Amino acid sequence: MTSNVAASSAGTTPADGLPPARTARRRSGGTSLGRYILIRFLLMIPTVLILVTVVFFLIRLTGDPITTALGGQLTPAQLAERIHAAGYDRPVLVQYFEYLGQILTFDFGTTLTGNRMPVTEVLVTYGSATLELVIYALIVAFVVGIPLGMVAAAKRDRWPDASLRVSAILFYATPVFFSGLVAKLIFSVWLGWLPVSGRANVRTEIALSKEGTGIYLIDAIASGNPAYVQDVLLHAILPAATLGLLTAGIFLRLVRTNLIGTYNMPYIDAARSRGVSEGRLVRTHAYRPALIPIITVIGLQIALMLGGAVLTETTFEWKGLGFQLAAYLGARDFVAVQGIVAMIAVIVAVTNFVVDIIAAFVDPRVRY
Repeated sequence: MTSNVAASSAGTTPADGLPPARTARRRSGGTSLGRYILIRFLLMIPTVLILVTVVFFLIRLTGDPITTALGGQLTPAQLAERIHAAGYDRPVLVQYFEYLGQILTFDFGTTLTGNRMPVTEVLVTYGSATLELVIYALIVAFVVGIPLGMVAAAKRDRWPDASLRVSAILFYATPVFFSGLVAKLIFSVWLGWLPVSGRANVRTEIALSKEGTGIYLIDAIASGNPAYVQDVLLHAILPAATLGLLTAGIFLRLVRTNLIGTYNMPYIDAARSRGVSEGRLVRTHAYRPALIPIITVIGLQIALMLGGAVLTETTFEWKGLGFQLAAYLGARDFVAVQGIVAMIAVIVAVTNFVVDIIAAFVDPRVRY
């Protein structure tokens, strides 16, 4: 009898030594992760499609892009010839489906003003500057927002907490262009500590343009000239701080709120009953769970930063995609505007997809 039970038990235990229930959960966990990634990827497609569609038809509400951009510069005959050559005299739906086909081949059209370069070339030429600015701003947001959020949670309902909460509101409620102008006035004009505008001085830009990556800090380090590195970093301080503090305020409040919520968990009470100090509770026990919401909102903050980059780059003459977008809007070059906005939509959708995958690995609960 005993041997039969033992044999039966041995027959129901998997070869890896895990109980059947745990093996089933492990298998279902892997399946749920794959299903979650597939669903998030499929959702990315209609998101991009909707954004591109909205931008396309909003642009068409102003008329055909050639008349809008060049209406006062060409004769009626030349204008009609250009409109026919570009296909803007065809039905709007025909133009729309043709544009979707072009996007699938990464053809976003050709700019109508300036030196008439392909929009993809504009994206490659100026996208690296925007990427560099967003990376700097994210570093500022993490370095400022997360530690201050931990301090606010540790000093809950005391004066440091109150002052930090007010600071967080000021960070993300102040318009980027206004905070940028104030920062320029104080640190560049009055104190003279930092450069007023640009990504680097003229000499540095000429030297770094030969390196080829378009990200000045990498190019400056590759050049081996410490003066170039210093110049690039000095020019980056004000734009990065202006854009980064906007997101730092959001991170501060998120970390504070989630740390306070984590303090009420039973395992925190158990650690506190064992005599663990409050500082160690924050650093060791409550910190990592509180960071999970930060990961989930990073994708949204990237979108916010790309939107804020238009104003930040214009304020500091940081020649990236935002700066060029503002220039094309001023020139009414809506082909370039349409291409840049469509590309930004793709970048935001892909970023959200990647962040969702990272969040699924960090916190398995989001898969279900």
